[in-house]
Amino acid sequence: MPCAVRIGLTGGIGSGKTEVSRYFAALGVPVIDTDTIAHELVARGQPALAEIAAEFGDEILDAHGNLDRAKLRGIVFADSARRRQLENILHPRIRDQAIALSEEGDAAYCIIVIPLLVESGQDYPLDRILVVDTPVELQYRRIARRDGSSREQIASILAAQADRDTRLRAADDIVVNDGDITALHRKIDALHQRYLKLASSRHHQG
Repeated sequence: MPCAVRIGLTGGIGSGKTEVSRYFAALGVPVIDTDTIAHELVARGQPALAEIAAEFGDEILDAHGNLDRAKLRGIVFADSARRRQLENILHPRIRDQAIALSEEGDAAYCIIVIPLLVESGQDYPLDRILVVDTPVELQYRRIARRDGSSREQIASILAAQADRDTRLRAADDIVVNDGDITALHRKIDALHQRYLKLASSRHHQG
């Protein structure tokens, strides 16, 4: 029996998606992270890695045959056509795996974390989209603190993502993460109750 309701969780870099998904997991909600799936798909020996190497050349592999993420990131960030080629290899595999995982177990609802949902993942079968929203200036501060990135580096990453307005337009639910952790957890508690109700009404309809 799959989870009754699938919630897609997204948000820009530095918005707090990790903390939000961690807290949902602490509440006992299954969390499926497409970044984790992507990492597993490009492990050494995986078909997706062989396909990426065939497309981008063996120089994206290190001496041990593992993916050199920094090198690949440098290529795809500099060229949107190359980024689309990479997405075409990985995206369908990530999607299929995420859907398969959401069909295991019998949770009331599950969270599928899709960082680039608005940019490239609209073909997921989701019941609702939850956007973690943060003022842009706060994003800059958080990313600089976390990664030590310069303002220019952060600007180029943000430019490659959907802008805040586009993301908010796609949202069914929004968590504004601009306060402390306690305030954030309180907002998620309220959403948790709402999603349980939604799943329960689905169950009764079914």
